[in-house]
Amino acid sequence: MRDEENPGGSVETRVPARLDRLPFGAFHLRIIVALGVTWVLDGLEVTLAGSLAGALVASPRLHFSDWDVGLASSFYLAGAVAGALVFGWATDRYGRKKLFFVTLGLYTAATAATAFSFDLFSFCLFRLLTGAGIGGEYSAINSTIQEFMPARLRGRIDLAVNGSFWIGGALGAGASILVLNPARFAPDIGWRLAFFIGALLGLLILALRTLIPESPRWLVIHGEQKEAEKIVGGIERELAPRGGNGDLPALRLRTRSHTPLAEVAETMFVTYRQRTLVGLLLMAAQCFFYNAIFFTYALVLTTFYKVPHQEVGWYVFPFALGNVLGPLLLGPLFDKIGRKPMIAATYGAAGLLLAASGILFANGVLDAKGQTIAWMIVFFFASAAASAAYLTVGEIFPVEIRALAIAAFYAFGTALGGVAAPALFGALIATHTRDMVLIGYLFGAALMLAAAAAEAVFGVPAEGKPLESVAQPLSSEGE
Repeated sequence: MRDEENPGGSVETRVPARLDRLPFGAFHLRIIVALGVTWVLDGLEVTLAGSLAGALVASPRLHFSDWDVGLASSFYLAGAVAGALVFGWATDRYGRKKLFFVTLGLYTAATAATAFSFDLFSFCLFRLLTGAGIGGEYSAINSTIQEFMPARLRGRIDLAVNGSFWIGGALGAGASILVLNPARFAPDIGWRLAFFIGALLGLLILALRTLIPESPRWLVIHGEQKEAEKIVGGIERELAPRGGNGDLPALRLRTRSHTPLAEVAETMFVTYRQRTLVGLLLMAAQCFFYNAIFFTYALVLTTFYKVPHQEVGWYVFPFALGNVLGPLLLGPLFDKIGRKPMIAATYGAAGLLLAASGILFANGVLDAKGQTIAWMIVFFFASAAASAAYLTVGEIFPVEIRALAIAAFYAFGTALGGVAAPALFGALIATHTRDMVLIGYLFGAALMLAAAAAEAVFGVPAEGKPLESVAQPLSSEGE
């Protein structure tokens, strides 16, 4: 029941400040595991799609072409775009907790259904629905994690969580090695079993999420002050922070049931126009960079290096390792050195290194192992950069529109930079011409360098600051 019977009532709260002064503890670990595992699931799905590409082409039932594999990946991303927008809006309106159950449920059902695909249409449809579940997860999960984590640690934790995508990548690689072994499973059975792994993980995670409360920041805005105080009080009793609450800064807010879309548009495209343009470029660049390369990772290995499709998983492990280590090792620097210099540096390094490795590839200098090592180095930096993009678009907009902002940037960034990328690279690889593939790599590198320059000039220094300081709530009544 709401504390304010009439929408628009005023409330004074110290909930954000109380959350920011908490010591890091078991509660935060529960949040990270139960919610951050979304990225593991996405990594699993993307890696399976890449590692299973050869098996789908070889399937006696499906008989996919390289183009078909790229097309199915684009359907997955298109679903993620639609899911992000629909569920992102719903997350801001109906709450973080409700939506991270709905989106995970959709993902679990759709990825299980993928195992029963019988032709290109059914496979693309189920991949579309799987993507919608994962896309919806991004906004609910990232907004919740950012709103619970202390400001001083928000950068490194958010980067580490986003980097866990590649733990899922390693799981997907291991699963592909197991199920694609012809000594264990028939050619048309192994790839189907792989998709059941994601469904099983989804069911386990649904149980974990019952332990996670609603975001107190969201509750306060929506007039549920007593419930927010109850949740924060419970966390404080568990973590025992030092000092009282009297000296903490208070916010005075006018509660609301929802934020009109017209106000959302004005906030993003008028009030914070510069932030919006930078965020869009960051997301589009990293989406193209990742989706172009990783969704066709297996095709490059099998087409140009003649790696058997059942062995592709072995080449994913070192690639995944570089992607996990990047955010873990570089993450603390985003809090210490700052957002602007670190985001610009990681985007710039990733772009330059991809261009260099692409030239080596085009000239036939690398073998399969050398190519994997080169990509491992490139994506050590690219993984931190991509994780920082999600961190940035979440923390530079007000709490009332945070989930929808994350969703919008993910959706439009993916639409601009990601949906067409797998199909484009599938077509380039299908030419069996290294120089044609190099064109795609150089375009991806140029996007990353452009994003680095934009962040260096127009980025927001959000390190160590409360979310309400980085972007004042729309419902704020001032001092």
